[in-house]
Amino acid sequence: MSNDLGDAIRNLVNERGISEDLVLETIRGLLLAAYKRKFGTSDNAVVEFNENHDNVQLFAKKMIVDDDEFDGEFDEISLSEARELHEECEVGDEIMIPIDPKTFDRISVQSAKQKAKQDLREIQKDTLYSEYKTKEGEMIIGYYQRESNGDMFIDLGKIEGILPKRFQSPREIYRKNDKIKCYVHQVEKPEHGQLRVILSRTHSEFVRKLFELEIPEIYDHSIEIHKIVREPGYRTKVAVYSHRTDLDPVGACVGLKGIRVQTIMREMEGERIDVLRYDPNPIEYIKNCLSPAEVKKVVVLDEGKRMAIAVVEDSQLSLAIGKQGINVRLANKLADWIIDVKTLDQYREMDLDIETKERVDALFSDIPEFETEYFEEEEGELMLSDIAELDKQLIDKLQFHDIYTVEEFVNLSEEEIESLGDITEDEVRKIHGVLGEYVDIVEEEDENEVEQQFLCPECGHQLTPDMTSCPNCGVGLSFEEVEEVEEDEE
Repeated sequence: MSNDLGDAIRNLVNERGISEDLVLETIRGLLLAAYKRKFGTSDNAVVEFNENHDNVQLFAKKMIVDDDEFDGEFDEISLSEARELHEECEVGDEIMIPIDPKTFDRISVQSAKQKAKQDLREIQKDTLYSEYKTKEGEMIIGYYQRESNGDMFIDLGKIEGILPKRFQSPREIYRKNDKIKCYVHQVEKPEHGQLRVILSRTHSEFVRKLFELEIPEIYDHSIEIHKIVREPGYRTKVAVYSHRTDLDPVGACVGLKGIRVQTIMREMEGERIDVLRYDPNPIEYIKNCLSPAEVKKVVVLDEGKRMAIAVVEDSQLSLAIGKQGINVRLANKLADWIIDVKTLDQYREMDLDIETKERVDALFSDIPEFETEYFEEEEGELMLSDIAELDKQLIDKLQFHDIYTVEEFVNLSEEEIESLGDITEDEVRKIHGVLGEYVDIVEEEDENEVEQQFLCPECGHQLTPDMTSCPNCGVGLSFEEVEEVEEDEE
């Protein structure tokens, strides 16, 4: 039992994560169980390991008694029998008699093996449970192995984790032995059966852990994540705030040219991530939640029921709502308000009660006339999908970034174009080429009205037509005479 025993112990320690003391205790229990099965008791059985724990011996400890007093007790041996084993022993001594496990009958050995296997399984389950229970709520790295009924099995080293179908992103496809990061959602130890480590890649906390890994300011709590909402595979919104006035939380999370957030998006197979600033003021927070759309006004309809209307320009309506309503849906969850997105014309057509109408009209009364022009219905915008020269795959990419119309694309800044990580420079040039050939893009010029100004002929002080004397030098004024002079000059 020397070399083989040592190898078996090392394998149990290294491969199954069972401590050496527990392995030795299990082997001791196996031998004692077999001894008891053969002799009826194990009270006088002794199991000893050598220093390297690669050899074990089983002994029967017995007291030496005089031949006349020996009556066959299990823990006694006659002096004559004892001297056959050791010549110098005397009555009253204890002697250790080696027991060869090979002498045990088959039933005794089989019973002991079954008990040992059960003990090892329970020990291993308890050991692994204790180890992985501490990993709940943490990130873990494993390797994809196989799939069964839609569930993925991930090799975590000592055990296989389960990535259920409901916790998988629809964007992700894996091949055998692909490395995969997962969030440890739950660790279960059933009374019967294998330990279950349930993993997730759709949990919002999975996104939080990715942010902690990639953004030092979040890891050290200089920046805090207020809330995360997501529709896995499509879009995620993350609200952040900073404990330091000199630290921009959104800029730090996005990184220079978007490098930090793009790294996280790559890990999530291109899922769109909006990072926005948390604001304790619900009006400002709702505006931020609807980003990247620009919101003109937020009207609170019912503060108790947390209902509000976000008023946007016509050109921002599709961006605020998002593809299949995903942007406004996530904004509702993030702000924990019921937000209805409307243009100004749509709002004015709403049947609101008089009190609400007056309150809202007062909010919009300070909007200059030139701003309200943005709310006027524009003539039909040209959709990118209507341009045959743009292939469907490219249009799908643009629509993923909530870019549906020609105007939305041509109004993108260079920084916004660079942030479209899955659209290459060649594709951008191709789009510009197609739009330049088939679409006339006209930039509107602002017309600045020049008001007529009147200056004092003596001191040059600015005047208004209702003045009869200069407030600066006191000279008398007559605007009729000035107009006549101008006509004579003409």
